[in-house]
Amino acid sequence: MKKIIYILVLFFFNTVFAWGVPYEKDNLTDRPEGEMAGSAREVFRQNIPFVARQLIGIPYEYGGNPLTTKATDNSYLFYAIYSQAAQAARLKYYGYLPMKNLLQHTEKVDENQLKKGDLMVLDNNLAAMIYNIEKETGRLFLIYASEKRRQVTSFNSDNIVFYAYWLENFKGFYRLTDTMLRPEG
Repeated sequence: MKKIIYILVLFFFNTVFAWGVPYEKDNLTDRPEGEMAGSAREVFRQNIPFVARQLIGIPYEYGGNPLTTKATDNSYLFYAIYSQAAQAARLKYYGYLPMKNLLQHTEKVDENQLKKGDLMVLDNNLAAMIYNIEKETGRLFLIYASEKRRQVTSFNSDNIVFYAYWLENFKGFYRLTDTMLRPEG
């Protein structure tokens, strides 16, 4: 039953976007123009901005799962984004993993090869997910559950916090390994 409701909600939002109903934008193309073509992994990445944007502003709660409690911590935030984007692409995401374990299932990537869904990881293993990349400028849009702000927060790579905190404590960019996504069924 939950799967049917999720599909109906996803269909509704896709229809709204297709009709051009105004919505908050960050000057990015959230959905590719026309039909989504390409592999399931490409569709997975194309769905990340749509899913992530829905979670911005929800309350922070240690151990909270946004799919059930409408509050979240960072590990469950990433789980919710990955699993919903995977489901829309007819893939299955591996499952919930605490941040330490999730990072064990990633591989380091060069900053010139970033994709939606990659993680920006700090020396203390705090991470933010890149949920969109502006095509014209390369500006990154990131999301994470901020314990300090007590909510899911979004910022971009032009933000002073990006330079003053995130780059000062930067460990690297990481991407899920291929084993974290598999065909549904």
